[in-house]
Amino acid sequence: MTKFSDLKLAPKVLKAIAEAGYESPTPIQAGAIPPALEGRDVLGIAQTGTGKTASFTLPMISLLARGRARARMPRSLVLCPTRELAAQVAENFDTYSKHLKLTKALLIGGVSFKEQEALIDRGVDVLIATPGRLLDHFERGKLLLTGVQIMVVDEADRMLDMGFIPDIERIFSLTPFTRQTLFFSATMAPEIERITNTFLSAPERIEIARQATTSETITQGVVMFKASRKDREGSEKRRLLRALIDGEGEKLTNAIIFCNRKTDVDITAKSMRKYGYDAAAIHGDLDQSQRMKTLDAYRSGELKFLIASDVAARGLDIPSVSHVFNFDVPGHAEDYVHRIGRTGRAGREGTAITLCVPRDEKNLGDVEALVKQEIPRLENPIKDVKPTRRRKDKVEADAPKDGAQEQPQAEEKAAEKPKRGRRDDRREDRRDDNRRDDNRNERGDRNDRGNRGKHGKGGRNNVVGMGDHLPSFIALSFDERRAG
Repeated sequence: MTKFSDLKLAPKVLKAIAEAGYESPTPIQAGAIPPALEGRDVLGIAQTGTGKTASFTLPMISLLARGRARARMPRSLVLCPTRELAAQVAENFDTYSKHLKLTKALLIGGVSFKEQEALIDRGVDVLIATPGRLLDHFERGKLLLTGVQIMVVDEADRMLDMGFIPDIERIFSLTPFTRQTLFFSATMAPEIERITNTFLSAPERIEIARQATTSETITQGVVMFKASRKDREGSEKRRLLRALIDGEGEKLTNAIIFCNRKTDVDITAKSMRKYGYDAAAIHGDLDQSQRMKTLDAYRSGELKFLIASDVAARGLDIPSVSHVFNFDVPGHAEDYVHRIGRTGRAGREGTAITLCVPRDEKNLGDVEALVKQEIPRLENPIKDVKPTRRRKDKVEADAPKDGAQEQPQAEEKAAEKPKRGRRDDRREDRRDDNRRDDNRNERGDRNDRGNRGKHGKGGRNNVVGMGDHLPSFIALSFDERRAG
């Protein structure tokens, strides 16, 4: 079996690896590190959770051990699609370079530009960034990429999904042609393959697993679910989710619950907390400090349930996740692979359970076609679905704090009123019309009585051509003329 000591890494890097508790590299690491140390371009294709981050951080640190960075000119560049992944890569560099005097800077959104500019001005060996923030610094004139010797693109397929490909192409054009490029992705879409053919020079291709496969250590299942009524689907799905969690018992030590929409992330997290589950939300609309605080609490074990959007599906190294729940079937089949890849990492066993409503069955079929297997159907643990009666826009605010099961509300205000049919409504309308006619006739009688008092027995004199509803003051003028 290959060991890290066989890969010709720098002695101080090997020492840091041993202190971290690793002895043998994963297949992607064993395949990518030797050509990377030789200065060759590398194209790595492997499913998530296989150790891709260390496969480029370890050779980079060894290659950068000699030399010194100049102000505003980083020696290496690592591009990541999300802030969380960029922060994780930075942690890997801290772990494996602690015996070397290498400097690094992390350029991500949600952090002050001035703090990042101060680091760049001093000169950094390793620059880890998201594409948008990197280009912001470049356009401000605070950064030069002409000194980049090694460039890494991590999670390239996620870059494609997030619309970063034009930015990646621009960043490539700003770096030297002689740079070394390490390119990693879980899948190879045609657009990504075009970029690799354009910007990589005779790369060493390492493909560890078939594209978009799921780990054999993950037990998968799907619960087919249909709500009793459309406006009750959300509350009934959350009740089903809680039943599935309770059914796992002690096997579930912690879990990530993925939702397709940010609003569902917030609602599900709030519902879980109200029913006594230790849960918190993480998605792209939260402040960076809050996102990192939530992730740190989850990694340390203070938080048991992480309710997340797909911003957390890629590349996050949380090795001890026992369960993944898909509250929704993802719209892109590839996202399913990355979601469930948060569990069953580093040879551990994991469980992934998906909730599927009728409108998501097509997406489920796409997932099964991608992974080339049928996901086993699980039995619905809730036999008698009795959803609560509530308004559509009301989140489960009446949940019991002691974790008791959800019970239907019995507020039947409609029962206090006798129900009326259409015939009753028509009768009531006719009564209203008759009342209005009576009122008009009564007002007409009063007017006639008043006119008779003024004009004698015959009442008001009719004026030819003026109609039947002639105002009294006009008729009076005609009467005066006749009298004269």
